[in-house]
Amino acid sequence: MIDLPANWQEQLQNIDWGKVQEKVADYGPALKVIKDTWDRETLAEISQGNLFVSDKMLNEVIAKNIKEDSPAKSVVLESKANGRLNVTVDTAKIGKVELSGEVKEFVHDGDKSYMVYRVRERNIPNHGLMSWVFSRISLAMAQRMVGKLEISEDLPVEIKSNSVRIDYSKVLAESDFGKTMFHGHRLLDMIEIEKATPKEGGIMFQTKLHVPDDVKDDLKALLPQKNK
Repeated sequence: MIDLPANWQEQLQNIDWGKVQEKVADYGPALKVIKDTWDRETLAEISQGNLFVSDKMLNEVIAKNIKEDSPAKSVVLESKANGRLNVTVDTAKIGKVELSGEVKEFVHDGDKSYMVYRVRERNIPNHGLMSWVFSRISLAMAQRMVGKLEISEDLPVEIKSNSVRIDYSKVLAESDFGKTMFHGHRLLDMIEIEKATPKEGGIMFQTKLHVPDDVKDDLKALLPQKNK
C-alpha cells in the first residue's frame, strides 16, 4: 500500500494540467529527435570531450547518399595513424581518383559550421567532382553528432589549389536537430565540435557539450543504451 500525503487531493487540484500538457507538447518532439540522434554512451563521450567515429560508419553513411546518377560510384575514406585521411573516389568517367590529405579544420560552433581539407602531394583535380565528394564527406562526419542530414547540392564549397572548404551550416540549421529546442536550449547550440583528427580506423572528434549538468543528467536518463 502506498502512503499518500494528507493533502494529496488538494495538491492534485492545484496542478496546472494545461502547463503539463504544454511541456509534453514542447519536449515530446525534442525527445524524439534526441533519441534518434544519440544514445547514452554517445552523449557521455561528447560530454567528456572525445567522440570516435569509425571509418566503417562514415563509409556506410556516404554510400547511402550515392545515387545511380551520381558522378561517383563510390567514395571510401581511410583514416591513418599519422593523421592522414585518404579518400578514394571511383568514377565512371575517369576511373579512380585517390587523394591523401589532412583535416585542417572541422568546426561546429553555434551558426558556424565548416570543414577544411588539405590535399598533400598534388592539387585538387576536377573541382566539380571534388565539391560533390567533400560535401558528402563533411555531412557524413557531422551526422554522428547531429543526426540525419539532407544532402544539399548547393552546399557552399570553396577550392583553392590544394585546399577545399565546405560550409555546412545551412544544412545543419535546416535539419530536425537544428530546428529543435530542449529545456530552452537549441540543440544545435548544445554541442560544439572543435576539431577532427584521423586515427587508425576512424576519426576522433574533439567536442564540448553546452548544457547545465541537471539537463545533461535528464538526457542520460532518457536515452537508450547503445545496441551491442
